[in-house]
Amino acid sequence: MVNKYKSVVTNTWFKLLAALIFSCILVLSAARLHPAKQAEQGASLETMTAHLESRIPELMKTYEIPGVSMALVQNNKVVWTQAFGFADIEAGRKMTANTICRVQSISKPVTAWGVMKLVEQDKIDIDKPVSFYLKNWTHPESEFSEKDITIRQLLSHSAGMPLGDILTRYAPQEDMPSLEEKLSMEAHLIQEPGTSFSYSNTGYNLLELLIQEVTGMRYAEYMEQEILDPLGMAHASFEWSLEFDPPVPVGYNLKGEEIPVYVYPEKASGGLFATAEDIAKFALAGMQDSPQEVLSTASIDELYKPMAKEMGMYSLVFDAYGLGHYIENIPVGGIAVSHGGQGTGCMTHFHAVPEKGDAIVILTNSQRSWPFISYIMSDWAEWNGFSSVGMEAILFGQKVLWGIIGLTWFTVFLQAIRLAEGLILKKRRFAPFAKDARFLRAVQGGMFVVLSAILIWCISQPYLDITSIFPRASGWLGISILASAVVLLLSAFFPKRVNMSHIR
Repeated sequence: MVNKYKSVVTNTWFKLLAALIFSCILVLSAARLHPAKQAEQGASLETMTAHLESRIPELMKTYEIPGVSMALVQNNKVVWTQAFGFADIEAGRKMTANTICRVQSISKPVTAWGVMKLVEQDKIDIDKPVSFYLKNWTHPESEFSEKDITIRQLLSHSAGMPLGDILTRYAPQEDMPSLEEKLSMEAHLIQEPGTSFSYSNTGYNLLELLIQEVTGMRYAEYMEQEILDPLGMAHASFEWSLEFDPPVPVGYNLKGEEIPVYVYPEKASGGLFATAEDIAKFALAGMQDSPQEVLSTASIDELYKPMAKEMGMYSLVFDAYGLGHYIENIPVGGIAVSHGGQGTGCMTHFHAVPEKGDAIVILTNSQRSWPFISYIMSDWAEWNGFSSVGMEAILFGQKVLWGIIGLTWFTVFLQAIRLAEGLILKKRRFAPFAKDARFLRAVQGGMFVVLSAILIWCISQPYLDITSIFPRASGWLGISILASAVVLLLSAFFPKRVNMSHIR
């Protein structure tokens, strides 16, 4: 009896150990996690850039990112620009420091500067309803009062506007709806203005219309004249051009598929084209000791003043949203201001610490870049002595997700071993309609249906946040769910025999 008990215990531990080993090998080989904060705090610029030139290609390979363009600002100067990889893989075209990229939602803080310039010129009042200035377009009716929407609310994503269409793209020079037509289709309030934060491209596109009606100029022309040129953003434009040299990079989506260059009817929320150095100059303009004369210090301080602190999932990374800028309280004191951008086939980010005169710009032509950007941000923060930045939450979340995947595979392997053992020893048989353990098998079958339905729904979606934020881990999570569903179905179809007396 004792020997039989020891045999059972040994067998159980063997199964647990085997399942653990299998799951660890699988998950560790798939995850390929990289250590964070490998940069040396306070190291020289040469040491830091050498570190980046070694680290970036490694991370690009892991996350399958074709091209990256970067810039660093230190002590109120653009001190380094560099590019890596390809702007167009098929054509063999390299990414360069002068490559003009889609910067997507980095457009928003630039647009905020354009609005504040009108405030300084006494052409608008930021706390007046936007409808006061719109004479040639009527806001579509909704169950909420559109007359209460102020310019400040639009800048801070608290106007109750919807996100807007993020999937429709147009080839340059293709016929497309006008800005007014798009706003008439999309600018329907989803909540009472001023109640809470709701990230909205549509709200910023309404600011584009505001600028055009107040100035009588095309938005792109006004922004070039009043913001881009005065800040020295020589290659930046809110209009795509055949004369861009080098051409805009080809984008690559989550599956690595090519995304040709595209444009939107709207420009203010995500239509800016610029080099990494252009965005570095923009970040530099908002520094405490910047010599620029476009906006006063008081206006810049207004842009950096927290307006919304409850931001849903954005609060996991940032402390507040101001006017066109995310705001983060950094551990050494003071604030960092930033904004990222994401489109089909590209991701971008800039981060600046106005009091220190430091900033970083990261532009990529891949939609798989959030973990990559987070690793680089972690290194940059360590180099500058910030200890951490909010973007590192993505790295933490990635580790948690891989832990869940590992636990799932441990369970899958353990049950697979049990199933194999039962079939070999003839303790299980194919009997999908047997009465044995009917309730348990009904639960297993039900879980198979639920998990399958979840997978089918996820596959059918054109976009999911989790696949964008965790491009590698989310794929393996899907495989893990599929494996779990299969094992559950097999467990239900191959039940244990209840009566074993005839087996010798």
